[in-house]
Amino acid sequence: MIKKLSELLERAKGLKKILSVVVAEDPVVLKAVEQAKNLDIINPILVGSKKSIIEIIEELKLDLKDCEIVDSDTNEAVKKGVELVSEGKADFIMKGHIRTGDLMKVVLDKNMGLRTGRTLAMVSVFEIPNFDRLLVISDAGMIILPTLEQKVDIIHNILDVMKILGIENPKIALISAVEAINEKMPSTVEAAIISKMNERNQIKNCIVDGPFALDNVISMEAAKHKGIESPVAGKADALVMPNIEAGNVLYKALTFFMNAQSATTILGAKCPIVLTSRADSDETKLYSIALNALLINEMGS
Repeated sequence: MIKKLSELLERAKGLKKILSVVVAEDPVVLKAVEQAKNLDIINPILVGSKKSIIEIIEELKLDLKDCEIVDSDTNEAVKKGVELVSEGKADFIMKGHIRTGDLMKVVLDKNMGLRTGRTLAMVSVFEIPNFDRLLVISDAGMIILPTLEQKVDIIHNILDVMKILGIENPKIALISAVEAINEKMPSTVEAAIISKMNERNQIKNCIVDGPFALDNVISMEAAKHKGIESPVAGKADALVMPNIEAGNVLYKALTFFMNAQSATTILGAKCPIVLTSRADSDETKLYSIALNALLINEMGS
């Protein structure tokens, strides 16, 4: 079982997966790409303005001069970068200096052939100082207000990540503001339904429970104080957030208040997508590349 994000790098060494970096003229992205290349995790193809990419490589003295560069303006770069995967010339995609919406619009284009019918959602793995385990959170950046059906897809995406982390039968908590079911608060009702689906084996290979307020799945003491009895209480491996606001605030609070490191993926398409915040460090981007390389390797096995 993986307990630290640095272990992802060891596991991914030597995979040499082909990564299409879309609109690659981003210094932090290129730093992470260089590190992943030097660990033989990836062989990158850099798609974007060749002039700008080379200027960054030379300014930062990055060991990327022998990489293939597909010279394109921003609009064309998105299409070409995604086409590399749809044509089988690359294994997975990384977002560079481009808005998430502009990239995902092309990924979801039916002509690209990357849709699976499953909900695309962001899954983030956090290593939090003074916390005893890795914590998986979804969704912090894709689905504004997930439906019950989308939350079930999010759980399946989480299970793909849990397999990479080596966590069997993970404990997954459905988060709301309270732990009581309240018909005026739809997230609590959906949590109860999804928990019952898990109980009846409609969702397998995990333990799902909810609704929970955040403290009750992180702290055993808080759960006991409220008299909550559940195998997930105080022991959650993963959190399904009620909406994008809650997910995004928690993601950034952990990053900026707690100095947590993370690795992030977008799952639900035919290939995983490395999509991190523009404010994320090159270390977080490196961990994300490693996680996604392991995911694509698992998909092909």
